[in-house]
Amino acid sequence: MKTVKIFTLGCKANQYDSQLIREKLLSAGYREIHNGTAADLCVINTCTVTHHADSDSLNIMRRAIRQNPKARIAVTGCLTELDSDKIKNVAGVSIIVKNSDKENIIPFLGRKFSGKRQPPIAYPDKVSVQSISRFSGHNRAFVKIQDGCDNFCSYCKVPLVRGRSRSRLAGAIAQEARRLVDNGFKEVVLCGICLGAYGRDLTPKADLVDAVEQLENIRGLLRIRLSSIEVKDVSERLIGKMAASKKLCRHLHIPLQSGDDEILKKMNRSYSARDYARLIAEIKKHIPGIAITTDVMVGFPEESADNFMNTVKLVKKVSPLKVHIFPYSRRPQTQASARYSRDIDPKIIKERSLYLQGICEQCALNYKKQFLNQKIEVLFEGKSKLHPGFWEGYTGNYLKVFHKSGRDLANMLMAVKLKEIEGDYILV
Repeated sequence: MKTVKIFTLGCKANQYDSQLIREKLLSAGYREIHNGTAADLCVINTCTVTHHADSDSLNIMRRAIRQNPKARIAVTGCLTELDSDKIKNVAGVSIIVKNSDKENIIPFLGRKFSGKRQPPIAYPDKVSVQSISRFSGHNRAFVKIQDGCDNFCSYCKVPLVRGRSRSRLAGAIAQEARRLVDNGFKEVVLCGICLGAYGRDLTPKADLVDAVEQLENIRGLLRIRLSSIEVKDVSERLIGKMAASKKLCRHLHIPLQSGDDEILKKMNRSYSARDYARLIAEIKKHIPGIAITTDVMVGFPEESADNFMNTVKLVKKVSPLKVHIFPYSRRPQTQASARYSRDIDPKIIKERSLYLQGICEQCALNYKKQFLNQKIEVLFEGKSKLHPGFWEGYTGNYLKVFHKSGRDLANMLMAVKLKEIEGDYILV
């Protein structure tokens, strides 16, 4: 039996794509291995959202080639779309599978390795109805319901490598979720490249609430969680659904990127700092206790100290549970790369990031404190690697919880009393 190793970088959508590849390879007779034994095939699913992602992808290719000297090395994912020359320069790569072909990787690999002519590549009009039945290494399953993006933020390469927004039919999503539940999964995370754009390209048109409602009726599915969603896509209907639903987790990840209107305009973001603040206030009014998490970019070209401090002020006002802080990364072929030639000094970016991190940690602490001594349901995912004897899991509002128990709590949903904050988690 031929063996395969799969390496995944990047977002939840990419992780879903890797699971789809995994199941196709397993059904084709491959056996996945994770140990030090060399494999017959290595699949590297790449990311290109930042220059660090590019470097990480290339480094994993080289490591896979070094550790699996006789393997065929198949590289797929976002780096393949615009940077295939970089990949071709890595000695030992056998095949490059573009994003648009990775859902059909088995016949594509067959054509390539047999030497037959490759057919034209084109993005599909709709996401393929091919689906997964499990999610390797996770107790929460990611379900990709949308792909591509129409936003074209000035710093972002993703629309160039993922194509335009396209949605999956609600019936196919529900069918996949039922299969996952039948295999023991109790929580699914709906994900996409621009999740909130779901349904706009369908006939008749649909929206994210329609997808959620398809899943709410699935017996045994206890939680539905949303991944990242843009400001303009958080509708009154979605807020109302989250307030009323017994299954939809009270947690929204809404990227901010900057709290300064001048920088937001240069980023080609379609909202102002006031718009963002008003939306969060409205959400919190209708959904008490909801967790807000977000992304903030530091060091966008020409970001002044005043621009940065406006971001700090807005973060304080919003008081998110968690903030992913990342430096601006110049991406070739994007508007920002073409328009702005001078980048902010890396030392300044580091100083600003550290300062903002301190603010964010205080916001997280303030949010967590309001839930101490309360009983709240936690879905436990597995044993803690850092604390022997403890199990770790998450509440619906994305609080990380550690619970000491001699019982097997894997994939168990249970109510526990939150007692003590310890770093980024809460002890019970």
